[in-house]
Amino acid sequence: MPWQITDADRRVVRDLAKRVAEVAAEPVQAQRRALWYAQNALRPIRPPVYISPEGAWIELLPTSALTCESDAARGIELALRRNIYAHEHFGDDQVVDAQWRVPYAVTNTSWGLVPDIRRPEARRGAYVWDAPVRTMADIERIETPTAEHDPDESRRRLAWHQELFGDILDVCLHGRWWWALGLIDEWTRLRGITQTYLDMSDNPEMLHAGMRRLAEGKLAWLEQLEALGVLSLNNGNDYVGSGSFGYTDELPLPDFDGNVRLADLWGFCEAQTMSEVSPAMHEEFVLTHQLPVLEKFGLNCYGCCEPLDLKLDFLMARIPRLRRVSISPWADVRRSAEKLARARAPGDVIFSWKPNPAFLAAVCFDEEAVRADIRKTIAVASEHGCALEIVLKDTHTCNNQPERFDAWARVAMEEARRAVE
Repeated sequence: MPWQITDADRRVVRDLAKRVAEVAAEPVQAQRRALWYAQNALRPIRPPVYISPEGAWIELLPTSALTCESDAARGIELALRRNIYAHEHFGDDQVVDAQWRVPYAVTNTSWGLVPDIRRPEARRGAYVWDAPVRTMADIERIETPTAEHDPDESRRRLAWHQELFGDILDVCLHGRWWWALGLIDEWTRLRGITQTYLDMSDNPEMLHAGMRRLAEGKLAWLEQLEALGVLSLNNGNDYVGSGSFGYTDELPLPDFDGNVRLADLWGFCEAQTMSEVSPAMHEEFVLTHQLPVLEKFGLNCYGCCEPLDLKLDFLMARIPRLRRVSISPWADVRRSAEKLARARAPGDVIFSWKPNPAFLAAVCFDEEAVRADIRKTIAVASEHGCALEIVLKDTHTCNNQPERFDAWARVAMEEARRAVE
């Protein structure tokens, strides 16, 4: 077996699993699930709040906080400790359940062309790369990604984890193969961001050809995963979009027979590298090629960090079964609310608001500024009948003051509850 852990590591992991099971059994988890089900059904109870420390986790749970010795055990330990920490410190609306998901043993290939990335010595520092696509002929060298499943290895993985703590947690196989399917960020790695921007004016045929090739390859890869039977439903305690959860009764589709199809899942596209591109260029060069992918899914989310307030009209009009849109810290909140309310019936698409993470990273933490920001956005969303959710993410530092997350969470939860009093 590739995973070997000591008896001491085993005891640590099992004790943490028991704590997670205790947390999962608390009545508040059922209340949180109900909140997300109502939110995704466009019948919001109140704005849900979710906190994702992301890059700041290293400041909340530094390496020194881990006690296991083996790499395998430390990975499990970290995941369990994060669940426990979030529950004990944040008190937000993320659900802790007693499930442990084991990834299918699937090997995926890439596009065949690899950027030459040059990274700095500094941890998490900026990097540069040489893009491999320079001419139209290079597009022909882009390979279709392939997926291969090793069922025996999947069964071994499952058995190992079940033996470890299957008597404590519900251990199951699970397939999650992408975060987003936006294509354009992958293209800019192959072509370069600056060159992609230039191509929009100087060589549009090149950009369209490249995006078509990626869309074809991505669709073929998704169909392979579907045929292999390694897709898993994401209609429960599953991270969907850029910071929400998949709880819904609308998926899988009514004709679901146990074999998970793309149509039974939430889909998600974004275009973060296109933040400063005009609405017309975004629609022509990006969304046009994303639509064949989004068409495959039962419900869809769109957007992450890119400001979409000037692009909501065509996104709302063209994306099939769009249920959630990300309103980033760089988007105008009032303009976003007005457009979401005008494009369809008020509240027809979830206003997934991402507050500015600078409040966490600043030299001084201003609790009242956080409260004013949240209260203002809640008021604007309420005025326009938007189904608001509050998602704190992209917090790559808290200035080494973990208690800032606790304070931010307390304020956000107070304001979310105040919104329905």
